[in-house]
Amino acid sequence: MLKALKHLHRLDAEKPDSHCCMVRFFYKVASIPTPVTEAEKLIWSVLEAEQPTFSQLHGKSLLDANALFLEKHKDSLMHRVAAAEMLHLLEPKRKAEAIKIIEESPNSPVLKSVSGVVREWKLKDCIAVHKILGTISDDHAVASRWKKRCSEYFPYSTYFEGSQSSVVTKNRVTDNNVNGGMNHLKADQNAAPLSTNGKLENIEALKNLAI
Repeated sequence: MLKALKHLHRLDAEKPDSHCCMVRFFYKVASIPTPVTEAEKLIWSVLEAEQPTFSQLHGKSLLDANALFLEKHKDSLMHRVAAAEMLHLLEPKRKAEAIKIIEESPNSPVLKSVSGVVREWKLKDCIAVHKILGTISDDHAVASRWKKRCSEYFPYSTYFEGSQSSVVTKNRVTDNNVNGGMNHLKADQNAAPLSTNGKLENIEALKNLAI
């Protein structure tokens, strides 16, 4: 595990996944009971010696390293999400703060065109964040706020039920058909008595004819 983690960090230590793996690993290490046997002591000494080799942890606690990671990548959605997840892991009582880190993520424009403004966020990332929020918080309103926000950025997304998505447009057509059908039904019901009354009036008129 340690070897794989070191390899991951050599490839790209600043990736959100690399950061999360590092924090989770050393968080687990910190929770290991005090070694008793010689073998356990040897493993512990190796882990203690290796931790400072990760520059992000050199002379820092996991919380400090996580805070610095967030500050360094504060404009990136997925980096903010990684930092929020790790904050929630390290200190579950700070759940509200972790959620705030995600919700305050900026979606800056990267390109302006005739068709509109192109922003940084990607649909697949936003879907992943929506699912992560569901694991961090059991408050349905949190995930709902994110869904509403993303539906505005991705109006054609069926996942977020954007205003131009097939889910919404299909519902509109269905509603129109239902309302139209009800209107026709009401019109027919209103017309029926008139037709019947007309026939009755004609019959009464025929009876009164003098031969």
